[in-house]
Amino acid sequence: MTHTDALGRRHAADPNARIVSLVPSITELLCELGLAPRLAGRTGFCIHPAGVVRDIPKVGGTKDVNLKKIRALAPTHVIVNIDENEKPTADALAGFVPHVVVTHPLAPRDNLELARLMGGIFCADEKAEAWCAAFEAEYAALRAMPKAPPRTVLYCIWQDPWMSISSDTYIARMLAEIGWSVPDLGEARYPRFDWTPELLARVDQVLLSSEPYRFTEAHVDALERQIGKPVQLVDGEMMSWYGSRALLGLGYLRQLARR
Repeated sequence: MTHTDALGRRHAADPNARIVSLVPSITELLCELGLAPRLAGRTGFCIHPAGVVRDIPKVGGTKDVNLKKIRALAPTHVIVNIDENEKPTADALAGFVPHVVVTHPLAPRDNLELARLMGGIFCADEKAEAWCAAFEAEYAALRAMPKAPPRTVLYCIWQDPWMSISSDTYIARMLAEIGWSVPDLGEARYPRFDWTPELLARVDQVLLSSEPYRFTEAHVDALERQIGKPVQLVDGEMMSWYGSRALLGLGYLRQLARR
């Protein structure tokens, strides 16, 4: 049996795979599925679960991958993501790694396909199905919540320059699960913006993400005074990490909707 990745490439099950993961959230998922012993390498941003990944060799970051280190590890599979990793990197890896597995979850329920892809390729089907069942239960609980009034939120991921997200992102689709939408800021998936009166008139609330920029409560206080709108700090991992953390993310969404 073969399993199809985000580019339509087929991958056969391999019980003896040596894996390098260049996607932090998928590294965590692989550990959740009991596949940590197969992980030959990870990025420096693959930090969960801390006690498990600590001894797995690092191969650079998600953007600045050290191809020489990966080559030395001789993996059979490298896992990449269309948003997280650069295409030239994936192309270079394909020159010496037998299997480059491409992922691209765009919405919360895409995590079911992702878990089954990882479980299928690396022979952890039972654990993947158990995780999917837990996800379905948590998703059903989220959908069963009383619907709150719609809200337009400006989700900030960076400052200097200020950057947000488009509706065509995983984060925006997470927010949509609780009836929150993001303003149209142009064609870019992660657009830059300025704090204009016109923009502020279009939003009900501002969300500052804890990653990739390390926004803190100090930023919340300062920005609230500057713009005169409600500002809230949110856990960026819960909002943007697919894979195993997405299960916790659904519960986090339920809490967020009640605030």
